[in-house]
Amino acid sequence: MFKRLLFVVVIAYGAYATYTSRSIEYDPGVLVKNAPSQRDPDNTSPFTHNGYRVTPLAEFSLEARILGIERYTLGRESDLSPVDLALGWGPMSDSAVLSQLSIRQSGRFYHWSAERLPIPQQAISRHSANMHMVPADKQAEAELKNLREGDIIHLAGYLIRADAADGWQWVSSLTRDDTGNGACELVWVREISRRGTTL
Repeated sequence: MFKRLLFVVVIAYGAYATYTSRSIEYDPGVLVKNAPSQRDPDNTSPFTHNGYRVTPLAEFSLEARILGIERYTLGRESDLSPVDLALGWGPMSDSAVLSQLSIRQSGRFYHWSAERLPIPQQAISRHSANMHMVPADKQAEAELKNLREGDIIHLAGYLIRADAADGWQWVSSLTRDDTGNGACELVWVREISRRGTTL
């Protein structure tokens, strides 16, 4: 009897995990019109987080479609950022465009490929980014880990620089136009919500 109950529980959990992790689908059309917003911070005073010295570089907010989620538990960076989000806005929030792209994440980078470009390469770069999420507290961390590919999210916080006592540092990009190494944003997540749902 116990084995049967355990089997049912395992199957039910597997079905639930599959349901909650599957990508959210949308009809064609731009879902997020505006690019991320950035301005000089009101306060640039460093503060300590998880043993690191964190310095705000810019006030930052965005609305974007999640193109991919990668969770990390290994590596020094995971002390600060347990989740990377590949995000898209403008044409990179449009299912008609995304259906023609193959998107993946690995090694703290986001990669895309296409047999034939649906929009110019420069437009893809300017309207999407891989961002390292640094949750401000345990609640923000839990909510970040519960996001699904396809969610439309709004978040607010800072672009930051993180320094360790031994000289290690991690610095956010401050532009959406760059690509390659150093082009990712390091985001202190102070507020986060899904479209239509407060997290």
